[in-house]
Amino acid sequence: MQDKPVALVTGANQGIGLQIAKDLAAHGFTVLVGSRNAERGEAAAKEVGAGACALQLDVTDQASITAAAERVGHEFGRLDVLIQNAAISNTKRLPGQSIEEYAKTTRPSNVSLDEMRAVWDTNVFGVLAVYQAMLPLLRKAPAARIVNVSSGVGSLTVNSDPAFAYRPIFGPVYPASKTALNALTVAMAMELEPEGIKVNAVSPGFTKTNLNGYAGTDSVEAGAREAVRVALLGPDGPTGTFTRWENETIPW
Repeated sequence: MQDKPVALVTGANQGIGLQIAKDLAAHGFTVLVGSRNAERGEAAAKEVGAGACALQLDVTDQASITAAAERVGHEFGRLDVLIQNAAISNTKRLPGQSIEEYAKTTRPSNVSLDEMRAVWDTNVFGVLAVYQAMLPLLRKAPAARIVNVSSGVGSLTVNSDPAFAYRPIFGPVYPASKTALNALTVAMAMELEPEGIKVNAVSPGFTKTNLNGYAGTDSVEAGAREAVRVALLGPDGPTGTFTRWENETIPW
């Protein structure tokens, strides 16, 4: 078992995940760059540099998840930090279609159940599957941390406010998948609190990434900050929180 702490970032071959990987490597972690596509993962690991290792991981494929956990256990013996970043926003948004236009096609009355299932398979069930597979390795670390990358658009409290700017896009696909992820975060935090493993959700803000067709207004550097801050919290840090940069609480 190596001395350097080990972090796994899912969906780390691009965007916020890649930046989180870079930042954790700069803090002295051995970073496992989780990527559904092995070649893209290898390229991202090279970009991160020394201390990074590509890990093929498709969060919707149980065999891939199992193999990844076995490899981490064999090569590193434990996992100190798990950043659950892998997510998709849609599978059927048309080229050139705005987020607002797409949202109109995913109201509760007209949403494609296949579209909802596909997004939730990655954003909700994939998160739980990775959690279950990696938990034995997290339990072998002295002070493990789990950070679930959520979104402010998943907040039920905020969306209940008619003045909330993004309220019109709330619907059963991406926004509600983040609501469900928040619920999972609370459940995980409750389960692991007696063991001292911290589980928190963070919002990166409206970041310019492939997830939103690069329509975001914040940089990936800004989007990665809160996930990294929470991942580095000490033993007295909180668990079961939902925050954005810097330590600003978002209501559930």
